[in-house]
Amino acid sequence: MSNSADSHEGSKSRAPWRPGPPSRWRPVRLLTAAVFALAGLIFFTSFNTAKGTNIRTDQSLLKLSDLIQERSHKNKELDESNGSLRDDVESLAERDNGNTKEEDAKLDALEKASGTKKLKGKAVTVTLNDAPPNATPKLPGYPDPQPNDLVIHQQDLQAVVNALWNGGAKGIKVMDQRLISTSAVRCVGNTLILQGRVYSPPYKVTAVGDPDELKNALAASPEIQNYMLYVNAYGLGWKVDDDGAVTLPGYSGTVDLHYAKPVE
Repeated sequence: MSNSADSHEGSKSRAPWRPGPPSRWRPVRLLTAAVFALAGLIFFTSFNTAKGTNIRTDQSLLKLSDLIQERSHKNKELDESNGSLRDDVESLAERDNGNTKEEDAKLDALEKASGTKKLKGKAVTVTLNDAPPNATPKLPGYPDPQPNDLVIHQQDLQAVVNALWNGGAKGIKVMDQRLISTSAVRCVGNTLILQGRVYSPPYKVTAVGDPDELKNALAASPEIQNYMLYVNAYGLGWKVDDDGAVTLPGYSGTVDLHYAKPVE
């Protein structure tokens, strides 16, 4: 026998099921749909950009510096291949080119002057390097150095190259590349960009010529005299070596001039 409370509960009946009001698009659902739509747009854009190629590398996205080094290494390989092919062409041309001895001698002199032939002779090498990052004034009266005071700049390398030319250099090599009349020594930040290849300090500049005249020209350069103030004050790297007899490589890159053209 149940008590009154139980009887009261037992008398309740379960309400029949009725369909609820139609579902509405809530803000959360709208946001979810927008995210999926955006993801689809990104996938489509990526597919359209790739056009069947891999736009990622094995290490995902490479740093810009890694990409520059990769291109620099590729340019070096192309230069070496171009130089080898040029040697083959010249060797074939020398077998029977129909020229007289005077014409061949004139051509040989032009090739040496242009820097495309190897050059042997006594040489001097100048090495420039950054100062230690924590450098302090080594001489009294000098202020604490700024970051730009401790690194090699484009003007420093250009001053060395120009002084060596003024000293009668017959040929100059910067790092492992021969300079020609169209070569440009440029620095971006703390790196040297020379003929499509990238280098970091220490920088070496080698010149073939009379060693005494070359060294005298370096000492007489006003730009290098200014550089030497920073060498003495903050420890920028500066070294001049007599190399004895060396052989400079011939320039192996392209000699074609490229320039912009107006759109017709």
